[in-house]
Amino acid sequence: MDRRKDTAVEAVLEQLIEHGPGEIASVFARAFELAMQIERERFLGAGLYERTPGRQGYANGYKPKRIDTPAGTVSVQVPKTAGHDGEPFYPRSLERGRRSVRAVMLAVAEMYIKGVSTRQAEAVMREFGIESLSSSQVSRAAKLLDEELDAWRTRQLGEVKYLILDARYEKMRHGGVVRDAAVLSAIGIGPDERRRVLGVSVALSEAEVHWRGFLDSLVARGLRGVEFITSDDHAGLRAARRAVLGGATWQRCQFHLAQNAIHHAPNAEIRKRIGAELRIRHCLSDQWRSNGSLWNAGTLAKAEAALAELVASHRDSALRLAKWLEENVPEGLAVFTLPEPHRRRLRTSNPMERAVQQELKRRTTKVRVFPSEDSLLRLVSAILVEIDEKWASDTKAYIKWECQDA
Repeated sequence: MDRRKDTAVEAVLEQLIEHGPGEIASVFARAFELAMQIERERFLGAGLYERTPGRQGYANGYKPKRIDTPAGTVSVQVPKTAGHDGEPFYPRSLERGRRSVRAVMLAVAEMYIKGVSTRQAEAVMREFGIESLSSSQVSRAAKLLDEELDAWRTRQLGEVKYLILDARYEKMRHGGVVRDAAVLSAIGIGPDERRRVLGVSVALSEAEVHWRGFLDSLVARGLRGVEFITSDDHAGLRAARRAVLGGATWQRCQFHLAQNAIHHAPNAEIRKRIGAELRIRHCLSDQWRSNGSLWNAGTLAKAEAALAELVASHRDSALRLAKWLEENVPEGLAVFTLPEPHRRRLRTSNPMERAVQQELKRRTTKVRVFPSEDSLLRLVSAILVEIDEKWASDTKAYIKWECQDA
């Protein structure tokens, strides 16, 4: 970074030192303007007043713009360019994160307009630097955002070899009362070796009819070639998966399996032990002694042997638990049919829990109770679009198809 940029950064930091958090909005605005100037220089292939053989056009001043951010509504000077061919310059940083911020504000604004939790809505709006909104403003903003998000939710899919399905719950007003609403989502790994968010749906429950409608919509959009599915064992999801994607191998999430096993244990001592036994089960026979773990056994045969010994160890003291383990744990061993390098990614639905569900939880906290299904779908869609775009631009493969040695 040249001296001019160093000076600009120092000025921003001095402002923060002098005024503290109270001036965070203006500090953010100045830092954001510097970031956009750097973007413009990269676009032009030259710095301010710099002459280079590869220069594309020239700087052409600034235009003022007000943007809504979590730090409040701020005014920034957006750099302009001229004298070049092709697409006009527009800072990418202005678009990053904008959908989800707009969706949060629209949800809160809708609460405000409808008079739902007015005091809470006004408090959250003040966090965003918004003093008031009219119903027509909310309607226009929602229409523009909804068109963009609907296009993403209905885009065409293609070949997806591995599929992970999961759901989380949010509170939503429906028919005048607050209800729990299920947010159904799917991620997949296709021939490009990248994760992608395939779709999302909001329903009043995880009943078969809702999961089946969601999976049918994925197929209608061109989803094909699914060979392997990881999910938990919710009854509605199980029935829908069998009906729509019955030809795919199913892996029951090992994390949820271990949690279920704990709930089937007859006393506190066994409950404390059973989770660890599944994760670090040491087999007694010399043939399998090196396994160290049922979940991490080297082969399906070794995992089945470890399970047999685990069941036997509980048969006398906890017969019902032993029977449950014998009937249910094999559903968590399908991952051993995959190449070894792929197993870590597919043995649980945790990759989706960490990357998707936790982010949804973090970003929906401000709203608490969504005023409508539309507002809930709008926000979760906006967040998932951002996650999907980040994954799509990732230069590192999530799963390498060349690693096929099982």
